[in-house]
Amino acid sequence: MVDMDAFVDRLNPDMCVVTATADGDRAGCLVGFASQCSMEPVRFVVWLSKVNRTYEVARRADFLAVHLLTPEQFELAALFGGETGDEVDKFARTRWTERHGGAVVLQDSLVWFVGSVAQRIDAGDHVGFVLEPVESGRQEKTEGRSLLRLADALTIDPGHPVPD
Repeated sequence: MVDMDAFVDRLNPDMCVVTATADGDRAGCLVGFASQCSMEPVRFVVWLSKVNRTYEVARRADFLAVHLLTPEQFELAALFGGETGDEVDKFARTRWTERHGGAVVLQDSLVWFVGSVAQRIDAGDHVGFVLEPVESGRQEKTEGRSLLRLADALTIDPGHPVPD
């Protein structure tokens, strides 16, 4: 097996919260695997773990919402990263609104977008949801504000086990 630790340990990606709604179910989780994946058309991919409840809801969803947080929003990140929707109603603990296609948007996020699910890519223990943005929003003052990164979130114990 190839040892990727020296490479992966140097990465410090932005973290985001992904929310999904389908058939009356709401779910959301903290995600560290996400990136723009096309310039024309603009597309963004978020990778959801198959052991996560959000994945189960997202499999049935037509739209997902992706939210960026600041380090000062650690508690919100910990709610969506450290609790499982199998046991806790995360949305009862935060301000949210329904947007395009019924997507759930966290009102306190720094910036957000709703994307139409264009493709699902099974890549092993995670599935990539390729999103075409259809709506976006942001707080009034976003200039110069730092984003929550992996290093900021390392103390959050995952709500579900991490795949081996």
